[in-house]
Amino acid sequence: MTSPAETSVRFAFGDNWARFLENVNEDRVREAERSLTEFLGEGSLAGRRFLDVGCGSGLFSLAARRLGADVVSFDFDERSVWCANELRRRFDGGDTRWRVERGSALDREYLRRLGTFDIVYSWGVLHHTGDMWTALDLVSATVAPGGRLMIALYNDQGLRSVLWRYVKHTYNVLPAFLRLPYLAAFGCAFEVGACVVSLAKLQPGRLLTRWTRYESVRGMSRWHDIVDWVGGYPFEVATTAAVVEFYRTRGFNLERLRTVGGKMGCNEFLFARRG
Repeated sequence: MTSPAETSVRFAFGDNWARFLENVNEDRVREAERSLTEFLGEGSLAGRRFLDVGCGSGLFSLAARRLGADVVSFDFDERSVWCANELRRRFDGGDTRWRVERGSALDREYLRRLGTFDIVYSWGVLHHTGDMWTALDLVSATVAPGGRLMIALYNDQGLRSVLWRYVKHTYNVLPAFLRLPYLAAFGCAFEVGACVVSLAKLQPGRLLTRWTRYESVRGMSRWHDIVDWVGGYPFEVATTAAVVEFYRTRGFNLERLRTVGGKMGCNEFLFARRG
């Protein structure tokens, strides 16, 4: 199950998700449901098989289950597997129609054993495997003919992305006692930049809502997203054109695309498998 790409310098994603779990409530779950239905353009997932690749906290697996899907979730990080199981126990009562496992998006045989699914979901995950293009290829085989693939990948900003890769690698090799100050420095920089933009647009109210209403962004948490952004390593990026062409040659049509333009962050793709 392990691979060289996934056993090198690596951010403890599961530890961050475990801290996020303390903030998960019904409002966040409903927002995750809304995010799924809005992007997929479907109000219900009843009768669908849903695969959550790199499930993290398990929030979107729970959302898919609430929407009626039969769900399989997996993550390479053992702590993330624990998080998803804990969320399943807490909100879903251990329903047998939601299965959580440890697995790797780079393990061809593991993915083959899982079979195929109507909806395959992997938001902000495959660029952290250490071998993104291989992961993108292997995951495509889990999509059933006529099924859909919903992924989000870091936007390629050229030199800026190279610099961010250095920032993220540095965080992960720092002594533990220096990591919080490192995070705080970048967090302050993000907020100062946001403050300048908000004041320039004469929208000072946005400064507060960036934190108090951040759960409206897919049910997530502002601070935990900052931690994930600064620490998230391995780190790879892709242009939208490269991803669309990659999947076109593998039998997928692009149904929907939501980009961040030239900014940092994730571009979101919805593909449908032909046939």
